[in-house]
Amino acid sequence: MVLFLVLAQAAAPVAVVAAPPPAQQGVISYPASYFAAANTSNALDMVGRLPDFSLNTGDSVRGFEGAAGNVLIDGQRPAAKSDALDSILQRIPMSNVERIDVIRGGAPGIDMQGQTVIANVIRKKDSSVRGVVAVASQHVNDGRNLAGLRIEASGGLPGGRTWEFGTHPGAGPDDGEGPGHNTIHFADGSPPFIATLGAKGTDVQGVATAAFETPLLGGRLRINGRVNQDKFREPETDIITSPGPDLENFGYVQKTADTEEGGRYTRDFAGSTNLEIVALHSTRHRSVDSSTFDADPSVTGNDGSSDFFNDRYSSESILRGVLKHSFGKTLSVEVGTEEADNKLDSITRFTENEVPQQIPAANVQVEEKRNETFVKAAWRPFTTLTIDAALHYESSDISSKGDVVLEKSLQFAKPRLTVAWTPVSATQLRFRVEKVVSQLNFDDFVASSNLTNSVGVTAGNPDLNPEQDWVVEGELEQQLWSGSSVTLTARHYKITDAQDRGPVFAPDGTVFDQPTNIGAGTKDELAATATLRFDKFGWKGAMLKGDVTRRYSEVTDPTTGEKREISSLHPIDWDLSFSQDLTAHNATVGVDLFGGWRQTSYRFNFIETVKIKTYVRPYAEWKPRPDLSVRIEVPLATHPQVRLRDEVKIFNGPRTIGAEPDAVQERTFTFPRSWYVRLMKTFG
Repeated sequence: MVLFLVLAQAAAPVAVVAAPPPAQQGVISYPASYFAAANTSNALDMVGRLPDFSLNTGDSVRGFEGAAGNVLIDGQRPAAKSDALDSILQRIPMSNVERIDVIRGGAPGIDMQGQTVIANVIRKKDSSVRGVVAVASQHVNDGRNLAGLRIEASGGLPGGRTWEFGTHPGAGPDDGEGPGHNTIHFADGSPPFIATLGAKGTDVQGVATAAFETPLLGGRLRINGRVNQDKFREPETDIITSPGPDLENFGYVQKTADTEEGGRYTRDFAGSTNLEIVALHSTRHRSVDSSTFDADPSVTGNDGSSDFFNDRYSSESILRGVLKHSFGKTLSVEVGTEEADNKLDSITRFTENEVPQQIPAANVQVEEKRNETFVKAAWRPFTTLTIDAALHYESSDISSKGDVVLEKSLQFAKPRLTVAWTPVSATQLRFRVEKVVSQLNFDDFVASSNLTNSVGVTAGNPDLNPEQDWVVEGELEQQLWSGSSVTLTARHYKITDAQDRGPVFAPDGTVFDQPTNIGAGTKDELAATATLRFDKFGWKGAMLKGDVTRRYSEVTDPTTGEKREISSLHPIDWDLSFSQDLTAHNATVGVDLFGGWRQTSYRFNFIETVKIKTYVRPYAEWKPRPDLSVRIEVPLATHPQVRLRDEVKIFNGPRTIGAEPDAVQERTFTFPRSWYVRLMKTFG
């Protein structure tokens, strides 16, 4: 219906979208007028309309240096770390944006953070009070009505001071859960297990953020804070018909409380030297309670009840200093160092029929003291050539107490070289070679569970080594006509200490799955992104954006010794979106197509494959007044009969080459239809 409306309105009179100026030295500037016809409301909407640009919100890793996304604000990374980049952009109203610069291939004075393309949101330098109040509701056809509220404001004070505040309480559904079916077929000919599933996941969250910025000692000091409370519930009831009848109930509750406070001080010296100091402290308290209860365990052969409980408290303290110096307009150098102290205290309990079970690494206290020192340089010897180079040296001391007692030190040198060449104004070639060292994930150090399928309990492993990758990347970007471009990318990863899964034995002889290093491997990626605006052909206000990534990988399975793909890696990801600006009606309509994906996880006694089907999300946004907008979405318009399919091939012992599984479980879910409506009022 929405696509029909788009086509019908294509010939309606529409204002011409302001074209960006031609690229100069790898930087393209998009003024606020470029986005005016698109009815954008904030910086996040504007970034989403940038030609051939896909937002990367950064990695969830410890430390500050390696967690960067691909968007800067006034030339700097946001000082907050736990506050997601897309949330920060959403709090910047369009009225406060002067322009967005897209930097391709690097530029002197800009820290590209290993990215080849970065967007820099430049805000207006005034003290006007701006803000937004938005209310939203999503109705799910299983009877849930989930509402949200967003209140944000920012402004200036005398003396060059600024302030920001935001709060966002609300609830949302898990669109991977819903009514479905569960079947288990057994190789020995036993009667199949057949059940009808009733599942739903709901997340309730409350977030508040605040920031204050002021001149201080010839520079500027910015202080920011964030608190977050989150509760996710996912109850499930299985009505068993074979063998049966029987009833099985599952419960899953995850509670999270986050805090972060920090500050950034910057000062310019003589216009060519800049000092930046960042200090952050964050905490997280998370508990997970996963349980199951079988009304008649004699029917299924399962235990009558089981309960997994994990309670963990983690903290991170970061102190970072960077000194930058520009040698004219063609060369800039920066040096810096970062200290981080990370702690985790985790307690785990697991019972079956109220009998405690032993789990490796159930109760551990882990601490990592980490330093990263770096030097970076960006050089433009010619107007058509930019060279961006960096050398990082990382060292960390890790210690663990409790069920696992260990101490170890790790050191890695991480060089990076990026070269961007623009032989003609519309074409840029980029090349990158870099050594990437992944950070150890504290979640892998402690036990976890999934009792609703045959995965069960996973043990923790504090004695992991970080994965190391040598990455070689080549990229071709071709500007087409105004606002349109295409980029083709090829990457190769040579992997050492690949992180995957392997078996571990508890003191009582029970075998558990755990994260582990499995040796060397490779990964290759081919990617393409494109943005096409059709104003050139008389179809005013129409835009098509899409991207696709194909992955190939190979590692050696630690259980069978066979070559296979990396666990949980999507072989292909893609999405496509079309939007039509109806300027004469102060509206935008469009449709987003999210490509289906598949991931397979290999463990010593099972192989799990999860598939999500492609789905369509049409939307429409109307602005009856410049400061008022109404948005309607249909999150799953296609409503596939099976939204999610989870297949588990189960082996009674460790997998062997060529062996057939002893049982195959298949769980399918269909998320109910839903409608989303948002009313938003901006001021200032």
